[in-house]
Amino acid sequence: MKLLQNIKRQIPNLITLGNLLCGVIAIGYAASGSLRRAALFICLGIFLDFFDGLAARLLKVASPLGKELDSLADVVTSGVAPAFILSALVYNAYNCWDGSRIIYWLGLGAFLMPLFAAYRLAKFNLDTRQSHSFLGLPAPANALIWVGIALTTNCCTFCPEALAPAVAHPVFPYCLIVLSLVTDVLMVSDVPMFSLKFNFKDLSWRTNSVQYIFLLGCAAIIAATRQWYAISLIILWYVLLSILTQRKAPAHE
Repeated sequence: MKLLQNIKRQIPNLITLGNLLCGVIAIGYAASGSLRRAALFICLGIFLDFFDGLAARLLKVASPLGKELDSLADVVTSGVAPAFILSALVYNAYNCWDGSRIIYWLGLGAFLMPLFAAYRLAKFNLDTRQSHSFLGLPAPANALIWVGIALTTNCCTFCPEALAPAVAHPVFPYCLIVLSLVTDVLMVSDVPMFSLKFNFKDLSWRTNSVQYIFLLGCAAIIAATRQWYAISLIILWYVLLSILTQRKAPAHE
């Protein structure tokens, strides 16, 4: 019986370690230029990140160890791995267009992402105000921005033809760098982000209006683009809608 209890206690941790493994594999693929595979492993890691907490609650084995392990895995999968994707995108563009040295040095800004993600995750673990919603952009949501871009561009070689026509422009790497700095700051900010959970006891528009508006916006984005970068736009839509609809949480909460 004790053995079974110990095995049950470790199931969520094994799922979390699977998330970490996906992040490590994603880093390897991104470093070798296989950005689509890197993006897919980040998605798998985020999927496992959702289920480790669910498994812990269902099995009633939640523990401080699991919480800390989850954050460590997220730093890799949702911090380091997308930073490697961003770095590859910037430097691929730099090589494609024989770009300015400014791009080369600004590309190092990609590696600020793991630092902001780590700070955000540590802050989240200690912040009791974030039990039902978020303050700042969650690290996995930030990672999905770069997943969408990576799946769209498919920069597997150092040539302009590998880029989607929509982003095959010399200004593209500058836009990526600016976007990354904005999302880095959002991760550690106190900007309230609404919960995606519906109130299933009352599914009326009045109770779940923000969630319904978000879903309608997502449907419009997917219908209008029908491209992988819709993932990135959906996360940016989530941030914009949060800023427009959520009030700043009182400091004493």
